[in-house]
Amino acid sequence: MSKKDYYEVLGVSKSAGIDEIKANYRKLAMKYHPDRNPDDNEAEDNFKLASEAYEVLSDQDKRSRYDRYGHDGLRMGQDYHGFSNFDDIFSAFGDIFSGSGIFDEFFGGSRGRRQSSRRSMGERGSDLKIQLPMTLEEIATGVEKNLKVKRWMPCETCSGSGAKKGSAGYNTCNTCGGSGQLRQVQRSVFGQIVNIVSCSTCNGTGKIIKEPCEVCHGDGRTQGEDTIKVTIPAGVEGGNYLPVRDKGNAGRHGGETGDLIVIITEKEHPYFIRQNNDVIYHLTISFPSAVLGDEVEVPTLFGPEKIKIAAGTQPGTVIRLKEKGIPNLNSHGKGNQLVYVNVYVPTNLGTKDKAIVKELAGSEGINPKKKHQSKDKDFFEKVKDVFF
Repeated sequence: MSKKDYYEVLGVSKSAGIDEIKANYRKLAMKYHPDRNPDDNEAEDNFKLASEAYEVLSDQDKRSRYDRYGHDGLRMGQDYHGFSNFDDIFSAFGDIFSGSGIFDEFFGGSRGRRQSSRRSMGERGSDLKIQLPMTLEEIATGVEKNLKVKRWMPCETCSGSGAKKGSAGYNTCNTCGGSGQLRQVQRSVFGQIVNIVSCSTCNGTGKIIKEPCEVCHGDGRTQGEDTIKVTIPAGVEGGNYLPVRDKGNAGRHGGETGDLIVIITEKEHPYFIRQNNDVIYHLTISFPSAVLGDEVEVPTLFGPEKIKIAAGTQPGTVIRLKEKGIPNLNSHGKGNQLVYVNVYVPTNLGTKDKAIVKELAGSEGINPKKKHQSKDKDFFEKVKDVFF
């Protein structure tokens, strides 16, 4: 995958300008973003590959080397490294993702900007993802949920530092001299290759704990269960996600805490069908109700409501209940409830009922009139060439 042509990855020609490259990358990033494709390894790979291609083609020097030497040309300098995780991508391209909708609709800003503004000597904790099933009634009104989440939490004994309480704390790492990074230089036919890597001795913190905490053994965190309250706004749909800041796994050695990503799923409703922000309900009425008219009670997402059935209502009639559907998530107003009317045809009549039906069958008002049949035939003649 890493050898794939970067122009093909982004779907641009070799003469494409930076605006076209940026626009195509943004489309791919939104399509393959990991929060839109949970547990999809192929989407993650495509997301990283697109970001890798953009890193090269958006930089004039890297793009020039790539055009001349291909992938081998990217090893000529120290400034190309690819991406090992999504935080690297968000941090590098925060300006691209800012305001993109994927990240701002719920996140309130790109993860990349947040990452660059919050530094810690420790290792950042990972994000957690959980699925939250919701009923249509909950989606229609919005709801607060208390979620029980098992996660790594800062050690209470050492306050997340990893050092024994009352101890001297830390020594400067002798391997990296306190910088947390090591510089590795290699020579090749293209010149010097310089790589900056995290110090493995101190895990990039630049410090070594003198006396580890007896509870967390120097890790700075312990496993536990937390109850987290989240507020889900009305109008969400399956696939929407809500981040809860700093409720993911705590970082090691006092590092910043990851986020909890709550992914919305919709429970199947026993009698409503969602269609965008409208809800569909199938109502079956009796033949007398359809003929004579009636008043019946139907369920809605907001409680039962009585509706009038007009005399002579035909099967397939749709009754619209305004604003009894799902609220719009990002604007005012609600969808509607669409009541599809069906007329019940009994299949197992008793002798008495059959006699009544037979008597009705002879009535002129019950049988379809010949003029209606002729109109139907005329209509068929007009449209048959369209359909056949």
